[in-house]
Amino acid sequence: MTVPPEYLRASKDFEALLVDVRDTCMLSSVNQAYHTLRAVLHVFRDHVSVADALTFAGVLPAVPRAIFVEGWRPSGTPAPFPSRAALTREVKAIRPDHNLAPPSAISDVSAALRRAIEPSAFERVLSSLPPAASAFWAVEKGTARGTGGQVYIEGAQE
Repeated sequence: MTVPPEYLRASKDFEALLVDVRDTCMLSSVNQAYHTLRAVLHVFRDHVSVADALTFAGVLPAVPRAIFVEGWRPSGTPAPFPSRAALTREVKAIRPDHNLAPPSAISDVSAALRRAIEPSAFERVLSSLPPAASAFWAVEKGTARGTGGQVYIEGAQE
């Protein structure tokens, strides 16, 4: 049996994702992008059942999948999803000395993940999750984002 291609290219794919998160969040380094990605993944994980978390993890690229389960100690029933503002505060509270996540971090990371994951696979997994879990990954309209050094407004008319 050969090594699956996703594992052979895992480092390159992860580096590309970090660059995308950096640019989308308008951060200055991939280190900041890593902490933002990690925080968003961990906040999501904390609000879903173990079964839903593992279903979601299955669609992630190899390295983000490992980050998603890193240090995870599932226990009991997860807390329900609060408001987007409260979720953003949770993201910013993870390693606050190293976390420069912007207010749009959840939406920005979602946009970057959507570019890194085959769209139909991502949508299939989201449709299998409870509505609040699926809504977490919505790309909010009207938030500023960067892509490849260019800034655009999601949802703005061209």
